[in-house]
Amino acid sequence: MGKLDVVIATDCGSTTTKAILIERQGDIYRQTCRGEAPTTVEAPFEDVTRGVLNAIQEIEELSGRQILDGERIITPADEMRGVDIYISTSSAGGGLQMMVAGVVESMTGESAQRCALGAGAIVMDVLAANDGRLPHEKIERIRHLRPDMVLLSGGTDGGTISHVVELAEYVAAADPRPRFGTGFQLPVIFAGNQDARSEVERVLGDRTTLHQSENIRPVLERENLAPARHVIHDLFLEHVMAQAPGYRELMSWTGAPIMPTPAAVGQIMQTIARRQNINVLGVDIGGATTDVFSVFATIGDDGLSAEPVFNRTVSANLGMSYSISNVLSEAGLDDVMRWIPFELDEADLRDRIKNKMIRPTTIPQTLESLLFEQAVAREALRLAYEQHKDFATTLKGVQQQRTIGDTFSQQTSGQTIVNNMTLDLLVASGGVLSHAPRMSQTAAMLVDAFQPEGVTQLAVDSIFMMPHLGVLAAVDEKAATEVFERDCIVYLGTCVAPAGTGKAGSPCCSYEIRSAPDTGNADNAAGELLVGELRCVPL
Repeated sequence: MGKLDVVIATDCGSTTTKAILIERQGDIYRQTCRGEAPTTVEAPFEDVTRGVLNAIQEIEELSGRQILDGERIITPADEMRGVDIYISTSSAGGGLQMMVAGVVESMTGESAQRCALGAGAIVMDVLAANDGRLPHEKIERIRHLRPDMVLLSGGTDGGTISHVVELAEYVAAADPRPRFGTGFQLPVIFAGNQDARSEVERVLGDRTTLHQSENIRPVLERENLAPARHVIHDLFLEHVMAQAPGYRELMSWTGAPIMPTPAAVGQIMQTIARRQNINVLGVDIGGATTDVFSVFATIGDDGLSAEPVFNRTVSANLGMSYSISNVLSEAGLDDVMRWIPFELDEADLRDRIKNKMIRPTTIPQTLESLLFEQAVAREALRLAYEQHKDFATTLKGVQQQRTIGDTFSQQTSGQTIVNNMTLDLLVASGGVLSHAPRMSQTAAMLVDAFQPEGVTQLAVDSIFMMPHLGVLAAVDEKAATEVFERDCIVYLGTCVAPAGTGKAGSPCCSYEIRSAPDTGNADNAAGELLVGELRCVPL
């Protein structure tokens, strides 16, 4: 890779294509301009490059830099003309939709789910030998869902073969057609027991495009997700993106592979966690879904710190417009009402929720509507975080003496690796959080929903720039982290939350806050905090 002085990055979302310009200023990289345009993957245009060109034209007008020569991106850059590299992410066309399969639902099934989610996919369903469905129901389910690809796992190396082959036979019997590309076979990744490879090849080789990868659970005590994630990423470009309208042209423009948007957000989270040696939690709340990302250090069997573990979950039924009714039904009326600081009867609350669902693009026009939406957001975030903690666990089925008869019984749950006390940075994005009229409202929503403990920095992604920076991190980590810290993240403050038990109103702790000597600030504060008290110290 040559010098990178000027970078243009786009994120092709399902409704909007967002472009940003990043330029080197002296020794540091800064984001200088931003443009957006409607995504053009559907009729009447059916060509994603139209939206990309429109967004880049807006950046040309704002920056005064000529980037396009007709419909060609000028590279490399000189003075006020061209860019050094163009990179992109995409979730247009519904993103990457996958089905996963494992022999035991709570073991290899969950490992397969973690693998697909970490690669930026939406997991449509998890098939397992012990999921309680009859063979014809599983076959019908595969036919009905029409996923972009299937991840087939199961069996530790040297373990069961028959159950793995049985799962492959369900896929073969269903003979599903992929969503895009009529003349193409469905991509299937086999990442299970290596001894079953030849049998799986025999069953699926002619009916699907079969790719072999390393076993994601070679032994019960260890997950090996990275190789299969790389295969998913490659197939996403080769099969899914290449068939979507206009993507083949777009792929010829980019200087690095196009990433699924959620995978790119995960990439920047992992980069920041690694470079700053911290534990990071991120959330992106949208109209239909809420994504939660976490990177937490873990302790290995030898008692030493092991490699930080990255997890992502998609709460597909928790959102602020299309899925807002689900938030009410899952949280319950009382839990939503506790965050509303004025009298509101039940009928009024239900009306407001139904109105938002049938008019998903409206934004609050009154203070009451704003407070109502922020109350629902707290519950959506809380529920999504609970689901994430349940999923981001140590491996299930480890160090248990089991007979063959126990194999299909419910395994004891692994311990969650998400620990509020060791969390260092909480990053939020999504309209209701990024566009709150006051930053203090965003901070309050995060504190109420996530209940951080210890000392946690709160931050918000100012203009949802994390996908762009995630794909940039794959090209130049230094540039991505500099823009992340200077232009992407707005620090809201630090939450200091003592944890423990005590009688309400009794002394909890005394505190003293002093400015660092080299800042020149005189922001000093001291006092005593009572149990159950919440205090804001303006600094």
